[in-house]
Amino acid sequence: MADLRTICEEDAQQFLALCRQLDEETHFMMFEPGERTTTLEQQRERIRRVLAQANQTILVAEDTGQLVGYISGQGGECRRNWKTVHIVIGILQSYSGQGIGKRLFQTLEEWAVRQGLHRLELTVMAHNQRGIALYQRMGFQVEGVKRDDLFVDGGYIDQYMIAKLLD
Repeated sequence: MADLRTICEEDAQQFLALCRQLDEETHFMMFEPGERTTTLEQQRERIRRVLAQANQTILVAEDTGQLVGYISGQGGECRRNWKTVHIVIGILQSYSGQGIGKRLFQTLEEWAVRQGLHRLELTVMAHNQRGIALYQRMGFQVEGVKRDDLFVDGGYIDQYMIAKLLD
């Protein structure tokens, strides 16, 4: 079973490799295969910036020393949106269906409550039925539709805007 923990700067190389592998094996992430141009130093700096902010985090799932998934929470930069956290999650296909996503969401929510944050939100491609089912099980609700928001595999697709309030 994968262990969950907060990312550290030393994870930069493995985390970048994980993100690139996710870009290759799923169409549900934002980057297409080969599109991610982040350097190792840029990744280290991003991790440092996240760890320095009370309303931001990246949690990783690790199995036998290898990162196999993550969830990031990015709080707003202004007072008006500081308590709103945008989420991105990715889990390697070979680890899908093992409860890692549920555990990542639970751990992120516990962190958000400790930080006094109020709103968790994310977007999900409308045809990502498995992801939508997980988010709904975790208490998220669809708030709206962004029509023809992304161009994927030669066609436009909708995205759902979903959120969960913590108070």
